[in-house]
Amino acid sequence: MSQAKTVRVAMTETCNAYRHMPATVADLAQLLPKLEEVRRANVQHTIELIGAAAKAGAQVVGLGELFTAPYFALGEISDEIARMWRGLAEDAATGPTVLELCQTARQHGVILVAPVYELDAATGERFNSAVLIDENGLILGKYRKNHIPSGTNDQGTFSETLFYGPGQAALGNDPATNRSNSDHFPVFHTSAGCIGISICYDRHFEGVISTLAKNGAQIVFSPAVTFGQHSRLMWDLEFVVDAARHKLFIAGSNRKGIESPWNQKFFGASFFAGPNGKVPSLECSAGLVMADLNLEELSGAGSSGWDLERDARPEIYG
Repeated sequence: MSQAKTVRVAMTETCNAYRHMPATVADLAQLLPKLEEVRRANVQHTIELIGAAAKAGAQVVGLGELFTAPYFALGEISDEIARMWRGLAEDAATGPTVLELCQTARQHGVILVAPVYELDAATGERFNSAVLIDENGLILGKYRKNHIPSGTNDQGTFSETLFYGPGQAALGNDPATNRSNSDHFPVFHTSAGCIGISICYDRHFEGVISTLAKNGAQIVFSPAVTFGQHSRLMWDLEFVVDAARHKLFIAGSNRKGIESPWNQKFFGASFFAGPNGKVPSLECSAGLVMADLNLEELSGAGSSGWDLERDARPEIYG
């Protein structure tokens, strides 16, 4: 397929759109009969953002990590509440969210990187995944988050291991659309370039971007839900270094806002990084971050004169 030289890319930067959350964490069980309402509110909000991005000329739109719900892996979590949130997981090909997004992609003629809370019907396992949908509404494949965090920082506790496991190999991606030799890190051929995905915690591990780069990724989408002082510090550093070192673009999106009843603040600060540093953002609608990515920056030595791939000495590295 032909490929554009400059690609206009957008990311959503928002938070839970369901407006009837309980007042306290102790009351979360009230949501049990309302999970579909929660999902629908967030999907509808996101579809509106996709429409605004498409109207502004975006060719690719990356959605937020676990965007169909509030970030539910916070604080002390009872077995009852954990079971409730697990009920949000859905099939990554036939679930209602992906079906709606396929229709939306086709309607607006945009490529979507669509994170979903996945239930694998064959195994019963759950994953934090992202589906790649092309501009014709066809699913090209999916990625499953490979590193799952659980811990405490200066602002709160997070326990994602209660809800999903690390990515499994053999995702069933079509070789005609996936150029990667790695079972865990697909790289998808699209009309807007070769797209890879890493999700949130994945970004901290040095092998992730290097594997995607070696397999031809030009744009890596890295949706996240993150907070805390150390995370905020590293947020402005990691993507810039990785994009320059591996000569690709990274679209780093973070949830933005405060979600009841936990009242945890997510700092947003979504941005694009490329071989030459941060990419200037374009003016766009609230809830979106958008930029034009010049894929020609990925070829040749660039202004640095460096050729890191040529000059690397892997035989001496420990």
